[in-house]
Amino acid sequence: MWLARSVVLLGCKMKISPEDVLRVAELAYLDLTPEEVELYGGQLDEILSYIGKLQELDVTGVEPMSQSLPRALAPEQQGRGANDGSPVDVAASNEPNLRDDVPQPCTIGAEVLARAPDAAKPFFRVPKVIER
Repeated sequence: MWLARSVVLLGCKMKISPEDVLRVAELAYLDLTPEEVELYGGQLDEILSYIGKLQELDVTGVEPMSQSLPRALAPEQQGRGANDGSPVDVAASNEPNLRDDVPQPCTIGAEVLARAPDAAKPFFRVPKVIER
């Protein structure tokens, strides 16, 4: 709720309070020093100010993006431009540039577990934080 309130009131040059910073830190299970509260408060203010600037943009007629990844080249265009060898714009194709999802065995699991401070094969043991 604090974020929504802050964004709505950005026109008033709202300053993020130390209590807001401490609440975010609590949600993230972070213990902050007073200096860090001040530092991160300033950073959150800058982020919310930037969001306020973005809200001022006129996006009428701009379609929402459904894919932010670069597009793959059509097979006949791969590695070539307009017959001069220059690269082709990857955004021109309709296919996402993704690799096939092929399962592969994990070959380093045992080594990683062996280096962990408190492992119980095949798991890592970590401090309980759910009921903090």
